[in-house]
Amino acid sequence: MCGIAGFINFKKNILNDKPILENMVDTLTQRGPDAFGHYLSENVLLGHRRLIVVDPKGGLQPMIKKVENNEFVLVYNGELYNTEDIRKDLLQEGFTFNSYSDTEVLLTSYMCWGIDCINRLNGIFAFAVFDKKNNRIFLARDAMGVKPLFYTIKDDTFIFGSEIKTLLAHPLVTASIDEEGLTELFALGPAVSPGSGVLKGIKEIPPANYLIVTPDGIKQKEYWKVVAKETLESESEIISHTKDLLVDAIKRQLVGDVPLCTFLSGGLDSSAISAVASTEFRKKNKILTTFSIDYEDNDKYFKSSLFQPTSDQYWAVEMSKFSKTNHRTVTINHKDLVNSLKEATIARDLPGMADVDSSLYLFCKEVRKDFVIALSGECADELFGGYPWYTNSEMKWADTFPWSRFISDRISILNKELKHLKIHDFAQEQYHKTLKEVPHLDNESKEDYRMRELFYLNLKWFMVTLLNRKDRMSMSNSLEVRVPFADYKIVEYAFNIPSHIKLLNGREKGLLRKSLEGILPKEIIYRKKSPYPKTHNPIYTDYVCSKMNDILQNSASPILPLIDKDKINEIVKTRGSAYKTPWYGQLMTGPQLIAYLIQVNTWLENYKVSIM
Repeated sequence: MCGIAGFINFKKNILNDKPILENMVDTLTQRGPDAFGHYLSENVLLGHRRLIVVDPKGGLQPMIKKVENNEFVLVYNGELYNTEDIRKDLLQEGFTFNSYSDTEVLLTSYMCWGIDCINRLNGIFAFAVFDKKNNRIFLARDAMGVKPLFYTIKDDTFIFGSEIKTLLAHPLVTASIDEEGLTELFALGPAVSPGSGVLKGIKEIPPANYLIVTPDGIKQKEYWKVVAKETLESESEIISHTKDLLVDAIKRQLVGDVPLCTFLSGGLDSSAISAVASTEFRKKNKILTTFSIDYEDNDKYFKSSLFQPTSDQYWAVEMSKFSKTNHRTVTINHKDLVNSLKEATIARDLPGMADVDSSLYLFCKEVRKDFVIALSGECADELFGGYPWYTNSEMKWADTFPWSRFISDRISILNKELKHLKIHDFAQEQYHKTLKEVPHLDNESKEDYRMRELFYLNLKWFMVTLLNRKDRMSMSNSLEVRVPFADYKIVEYAFNIPSHIKLLNGREKGLLRKSLEGILPKEIIYRKKSPYPKTHNPIYTDYVCSKMNDILQNSASPILPLIDKDKINEIVKTRGSAYKTPWYGQLMTGPQLIAYLIQVNTWLENYKVSIM
C-alpha cells in the first residue's frame, strides 16, 4: 500500500519543478515508508511512496513499460485481489512479466485494454497512468472508495495526490474554506458529499469513477454502479451464495510477503474474517494473530444501551479460543485518546469521528509494531442490515440521512453570524439527490422501496465515511488494512437480496448470521450487534471538557468565530449532557461532539485555514 502524487501542465515546461514534487511526495512518507520514486518529463511529474507488501524488488514505482514506441508510467496505491486471473489473461494476449507484483499486472492491463482495464480489476486502488503517445493521464479510484484520490486545478496545472495535505504542499494550493465548505462541515460532518474535499477548489474523485486528463480538458465518468435485479434464488441458495462470496473474498485478501493479522472485536463480522483466516493459516502450519481494542477501566463503567447492548472484550477472547489464534488486546489510555485527536485530524486532513478516529489511530500504531497487513470487518453492517435504522421504524422512515437526523441541533451550536448558512437545505439537497440515483425494480412494495433506498444511502455515504476513517488512521501508521466485505462482488449481490431475507428471522444481519453457521459458534453468531468499541470511562469526558474549555478561553482559537460560545460553554459545563442527540451515527453523543469541535479547531489551526 502506498501514496501517490503528481501534477500536469500541458501548456508549459514544468521539468524544473522537481523540488515541488519532492515536497508533495514527502507528505506521504507514512503511507509509504519503505521506498520512493519520481518520474519527470516536460509536462508530467509523478511521485510515489511505497509500503512494501508484495514483491519488494519487482514492484518499484513509478513503474515504466514501453511497447511499440509508446511509454506507459504508473503510480499506484492499492492491492489487486485477482492479480493471477488477470496475469493469465495477459499472458494469453502475448504480454510478458518481469515480476510477480500486482503493480506490473495493473500497468500491463492498461497497455492491453486501455481504459476498459478498469472493469477487470477486483481490489482496492487509486492510481494514475501516463499514456505518453496519447498524451493523457488516466486516474481511477476503486468501486467502494477504499483508497483516496484528491485533485485540484490551478493556473492550467492539474495537481493530484492521495491526501489533501499532498495538494497543499504545492505552492499554488492554499487551505481556505468558503460558505459552501462551512455548510458542508456543519451539515454533514464528518461525512463529506461525493467528490468534495471541503476546502475551496479541492475535489476528490468519487468512488467508482475515473478521470482522463488531456490537453483538451478533463473528462470524468462513473465506471461501476449497483443495478437493481430480481433475485431468483431460494432462501437456502442465497445463504449458500453469501457464504461462498465472503469466504472467497477473505481468502483472496490473505496474500502478501509481510506479516498479516486480523482485527477481532468479538462481533460477527470480524469473527467471520478471523475464523476463515485462521483456518487458512493452520493449513500452512501457521498461527493467526488477532487484535482487539479496549480502554482502561472500561469494564467498570459499561452500561447496556440500544446501540451497545454488550461489552466486546469477553467475546473477543472467546472467539480467539475458538479459532485458536494468538490474541492481543490493545488497551487505550484516555489521556492519549484525547491527545491523539490532533494526530487523527492531521491523518484525515479534516475533522473526523472524534475518539472513534483517535482510538483507531492508537490501535493501528500498536498493531504496526509487528504487522504490516490487517483484515477488518467494515461494510457488513451497511450491506446486510446491521444498523438500528434498518429495523427501527422512526429511523427507517426519517426523511433525511438516518445517521444524521438532528440538523436543528447542529444549527444550534453555530455563531449567530453563521445562522444564515443553509445547513438544513444542504443536507436535504444531498439526501434527495442521492435518492434520485437509487435503482429500483418495477412494482416494489413501499417497504422494499424504502429498504433499497437505505442500502444505497449507506453504500454511498455512511460506508464511505467509515472507509475513509479506516484508510487514514491505518495508513498514517504505515499499516495496510483490507476490508473483505467491501469486495464489489459481495456488494453487487447483497444489494439485490430481498430485505426480508437480509433481516432473516427478524434479526439485524439475519442472513449473514445464518450463512456463518458452521464457521462460527452460535453464541457469537446470535449475540446482539455491538458497534465499534467506545470508552465508557467518565475520565474521557473530563479530558475533552478541559481541552474544549481551554479553547473557549483562548481568544485566538480559530473556531470561536464559527460557534455559539455560550451554547458550547453550556455543553461543556454539563459534561455533554446539554447536547442529547448523536451528532453523527450511533456513538457521537455529547462528549464526542465536544471532541469533534476540538478537531475542528485543531484543523483550522494546524492547516492555517482561511475563512472566506
